[in-house]
Amino acid sequence: MIGSMSTDAFMATHARPLDRRRYDLVTGRGDADGALSALAAHRNPDLGYGWALEPDLRARGSQPVSALHAFEVFEEIGPATSPQAAELCDWLASITLPDGGLPFALPIPDTAGCAPFFIQVDPSASSLHMTAMLAAIAHRVGRHDKAVAGHPWLDRATEHCLRAIPRLAGPGHALEFRYALQFLDAAWETRPAAAGELERLAAFLPASGFLPVEGGAADEGMRPLDFSPDPDRPLRAFFTDEVISAELDRLAGERQADGGWVVDWAARSPLAALEWRGWATVRAVKILNRHSRPLT
Repeated sequence: MIGSMSTDAFMATHARPLDRRRYDLVTGRGDADGALSALAAHRNPDLGYGWALEPDLRARGSQPVSALHAFEVFEEIGPATSPQAAELCDWLASITLPDGGLPFALPIPDTAGCAPFFIQVDPSASSLHMTAMLAAIAHRVGRHDKAVAGHPWLDRATEHCLRAIPRLAGPGHALEFRYALQFLDAAWETRPAAAGELERLAAFLPASGFLPVEGGAADEGMRPLDFSPDPDRPLRAFFTDEVISAELDRLAGERQADGGWVVDWAARSPLAALEWRGWATVRAVKILNRHSRPLT
């Protein structure tokens, strides 16, 4: 599984070191140590991650959303593992609220370059969006990392999601809906209740698989490959082969003339927009490779 010469050139020219290392991993040319070394630049002494690991959150301090990007690396290095993955679970446990959920964001003293939706939140309120998002990817990491799979934080977060998701009467906000579905897809092997909830919630998916993001950019939305990026998972059964094939064609066709991809949301700064492009390119190549759609 490899990329293409033009995408190689885009990543070398424009992507931050972390995404270059991740790109090498997903194209079969990198190693776990290189990706972990690049990730370490964003790690804080409290065992969480910050320092603009999330491009639209430039703050130094550790934040829940930054854990998503750290877990991306811990997932991609599999079957290799790192003790830093379980240590990240330790940090998440330290900020977990009494009901088992995570806040959308912690207080941010250095707000320059940070998206307002990270600043204007109540850190004492649990966010299903954030908790389901992080529990889902932690379950995926846990498939090859037993320390993560058995971590008490993941158990608490999972129970929180299994209590909160049945209260959803519809898709609600597209981003929260996406992560609720992905959580159920990731947890169904070990939590029997997840299967029934996945079937119930997935019934709200439109036939096209597209849901607009309320409050986002004009064309921003969740598409089938955002909900279900991996083949051979339970969530994929709720999309037709024709829809997925068309989405793969669309994704491949969105590669820009310079070899990279873009995101459909408005970044907070020109630097963040460029960093998102490196992230989006890794995502696109990873999905296409998983579906045996090599770049040309």
